[in-house]
Amino acid sequence: MSVEAIAPTSVSWRRFFSKRLTLTIGAGILLFFFFLALAAPIVAPYDPILQNADARLHAPSLLHPFGTDNFGRDILSRVIWGARIDLQIAIIGVLFPFLIGTTVGTIAGFFGGIVDALFMRLVDIILAFPFLVLMLSIIAILGPGLGSFYIAIALVGWVSYARLIRAQMLVLKSSDYAVAAVSLGFSRPRIMFRHLLPNAIAGSIVFSMSDATLVLLSGAAVSYLGLGVQPPLAEWGIMVAEGQSFITTAWWITLFPGLSIVCLAFGFSMLGDALGELLGVHE
Repeated sequence: MSVEAIAPTSVSWRRFFSKRLTLTIGAGILLFFFFLALAAPIVAPYDPILQNADARLHAPSLLHPFGTDNFGRDILSRVIWGARIDLQIAIIGVLFPFLIGTTVGTIAGFFGGIVDALFMRLVDIILAFPFLVLMLSIIAILGPGLGSFYIAIALVGWVSYARLIRAQMLVLKSSDYAVAAVSLGFSRPRIMFRHLLPNAIAGSIVFSMSDATLVLLSGAAVSYLGLGVQPPLAEWGIMVAEGQSFITTAWWITLFPGLSIVCLAFGFSMLGDALGELLGVHE
């Protein structure tokens, strides 16, 4: 057998194991954090908001593996409980923009004409402003809090999904099976959401994984600025902000929640890359 015949097979096997490894790593990281979030009452060794003046700023030890903060709270327990809020931020912060953007993009792409023009002008207006600046402005108007963050991210984040779905719908509505569905007398909602949308949504699903990373980092940044989750709740962005004043003397206060943010974002990114290759979005 010639080398030329062997090479393509070798490359395909390498791509297969690469996809499988990426998917395994990404899914494994996310499952680990989901386990921490669900089992926090059992796994966390201490109450995450219980203060202990006698244990202030203790370095990592057997008693406190991640050390304690300036209020004597156990960092490991706060990191574990923080996984609940940060996973919630990543999931809910993607879910609502996904649903809104998918609906808007489907309607705009299918109907076209004046409907498409109106929706896309709205998209252009939102995209004219920097993402983070617009989101912070909405939160400042509504007031600090996690609910305000979800509203802001939904009002700003849907445009990317709308553009993705719209582009796919413009192509798919002219396909043979779409024309056949029209000729059979199917209703427009059935054609849009049952026949066209399932074939157009793969790119948005892949993008949602990358968007979860952006939402997670945005949530941490908003909490760091004092506009998101409010103390004394355990949230990684708040923990990083609280440890900023002690970065040279108590580095563990910011290190461990910061690493948690990076690891969770890495898990979403890896899973997104794997899904992109499996669904053929990146190819």
